[in-house]
Amino acid sequence: MSLHAPASRFAVLLLSSGLLLSACGSDSKDNSSTASQDNTGSQSASDTAGSGTAPAPTMPTASAAPKGSKALPGMPEVTNAADLKKEPTIAKGTGKAPDKLVIRDLVVGTGQAAVASDTVNVRYVGTLYVNGKKFDASWKYGTDPATFPLARVVPGFAGGIVGMKVGGRREIVIPGDLGYGTTGSPPDIGPNAVLVFVVDLVSLAAGQ
Repeated sequence: MSLHAPASRFAVLLLSSGLLLSACGSDSKDNSSTASQDNTGSQSASDTAGSGTAPAPTMPTASAAPKGSKALPGMPEVTNAADLKKEPTIAKGTGKAPDKLVIRDLVVGTGQAAVASDTVNVRYVGTLYVNGKKFDASWKYGTDPATFPLARVVPGFAGGIVGMKVGGRREIVIPGDLGYGTTGSPPDIGPNAVLVFVVDLVSLAAGQ
């Protein structure tokens, strides 16, 4: 994989098929929802007439929880949750880890919502649910976001961003089968590991 940031670990998000990921240069609202554990969701790619682009794969889709709902059981606490100028800190999980994709909007964006076919510019932190250990973060290279196509990352990460609006910050808890499955991603991510991300959707890539 070709990475622009020195010693970058951004590749942890990618599917295991030699795909590219490159680093580029309000009040909190507590909206939670869960997504299907399998990949039979109905989220479809936006159609562009004559574009010749392949349709994006289906992704886990979320059903909206009641407005103002609190974090669902199994969602770790987040420090600096609503301050987009600061790197968030994710606590370790408590209790049984979710077995389905779970998302919570820490800050609700006001821009365009991401769809499965988008390439996104994001800042993020990734940790292990079991102990809160951070295995990756774009913040260690500064505030510039990382850029990648949602169709080329692990399904739980992509499914957690679909529907998110630009300017928002979202917590995403990914069960093992929507992350790296039984093989994991050594040395930091073991087999069937449950992952936790806090993602800022900075913008959608130009030219889409």
